[in-house]
This record gives sequence, structure tokens and C-alpha cells, in this order.
Amino acid sequence: MVSASHEALHWVFQKDPALLTRAFQKVLRVPFPEPRDFAVLNTDVTEIEPVERRVDTLMRVETDEGAYLLVVEAQGKKDDDKRASWPYYLSYLYAKYRCEPVLVVITQSSATARWAAEPIRRGLPGWDSLTVRPLVIGPDNVPVIANEREAERDVPLAVLSAMTHGRGVKAAAILEPLAFALRTVDGESAAVFGQLIESCLGDPEARDLWRELMSEIRYFFNNPVAEKVREEGREEGRAEDRSEITLQILEWRGIPVSSAVRERVLACTDLEQLKIWSQRAIQVARAEDLFSG
Repeated sequence: MVSASHEALHWVFQKDPALLTRAFQKVLRVPFPEPRDFAVLNTDVTEIEPVERRVDTLMRVETDEGAYLLVVEAQGKKDDDKRASWPYYLSYLYAKYRCEPVLVVITQSSATARWAAEPIRRGLPGWDSLTVRPLVIGPDNVPVIANEREAERDVPLAVLSAMTHGRGVKAAAILEPLAFALRTVDGESAAVFGQLIESCLGDPEARDLWRELMSEIRYFFNNPVAEKVREEGREEGRAEDRSEITLQILEWRGIPVSSAVRERVLACTDLEQLKIWSQRAIQVARAEDLFSG
């Protein structure tokens, strides 16, 4: 059965097709040409129909250097049967569309990433008739975007960061800055990205934290007062919002918050200081430790 995280890992590229080429350039350091147009294609690659074959996501991208087919496969674990199908996918798609296919594998597992990146060789030893070299996106090459300004500069890439690191220990550090960055996109996109991220979080505590943060996002987009704050971009509104999030993170983690700590956090209007405290709230053992350092 296909899991929600499996679907989310490749579907995010359908939500923002340009994210895939940015991942080539920024994550994989592959000099992919700038796209002019994208089209999401039918993922069925079954011939006649004795055996059903289906890729996860298939997109055609037009560039000044020609057209490419981007074949995206989400891979949760090693699967030799699946790996054996990849050369077929590429050969069939080239024959059907007559443009260059590019295989991209995305995973949350470092071990699976190493396995997927190994070249697939078919033919005589030392004289390959066919070689497939997948491009692999995973936790070892996707940066951990735990800075709000960096997340705001490229929200979809920050979403990809949260998804690929969603089953690792670094996931929690990404979530709070990303939640604030989601406020810079439209409400529909924020909701879609929020659901995709939640499905990729392996740690129950990280998932609960994300749900709490997303409840604040929904409030932000639905409440008329919060809407006015967002449109006007008032500094005091952002500060108040962040101070509330800081206290909620502590409370969600079961850390007692004294009246003195609460008053100090709520009274602060320095947005940069509040950013530091909200990031510390994810890791501190005592609420008072917010102010240390």
C-alpha cells in the first residue's frame, strides 16, 4: 500500500514544478537549463497491459536547449524490483515522447539514497548496452533550512527540506521557521504544503508540534484581525504572533512556564530577539533557559 509520505514526496513537485529544477541547481548542483514551460503528464507507462507500470510523477519541461521528461520516483526503502523497472521506464518514455528522460529519486533515508544512486548497468561486463544514473534527492544533500529568512526566500525549497528530513532528528528545527515562512504565501498553498509536510514527519512529537503550528497558520489566514496584520506587515503584530508561538511550543513540550517568563516573552517587541527565543523553545529543558546565552 502506498503511504501518505510516499505520495507527498513526489506530489510536491506537481504543486510547484519549478521546484524540481531549483533542486537540480541548488541541491544536486546539476546545470539544468532554465525552464520556459511545464506540463504534468499521464504517469501510466503500461504497454498493451500484461503488467501495470506507473511512475510516481512525470513532467515535461521545455527549455531553450530542448525538452526533457522529468521522471520522479519517491522511494521509502530499497526495492530491487522497483529499481529493475527504472531502465524500462526511461526507454519506454523516450520511445513514446522522443525527448530526453531524466530520472529523479527522492527519499527520506540516507541508506536508500546511496542504494538508489548506484548506476544501473545492463549488457556485457565493461561494455554496457544501457546505463541508468539516477539523480537522488535526500537528507544528505538537501540543506536543513532552519532560518526564517532563508525559508521565506524559497518557501517550496524549505518545504522540500522539511519533507526530506521529516524522519530525522533535524526535523523539529525546521518546522518553526517554516511555519512563519508559510505566512508569505497564499492560504491555499500554505494549507497544501502543511498537509504534505505533516504526512512526511516520522516523529510523533514533531507531528504534534507541526499541527500546533499549523493551527496558528489557519488562524493567521482566517482571522480578520490577523489578516489585517498580514496585509499591513506591522512589526508589532509579527512580534506578538511569535511570542505566542514561543509560549505554545514550551507548553506543548510539557515545560512549565512561570508568570515571569510569560510576561517577559509577551512584553518583548524586538523581533530578532523573539526569533532567537522561539528557536530555543524547541530544545531548552527549562523555560528560563530561553534567556541564557
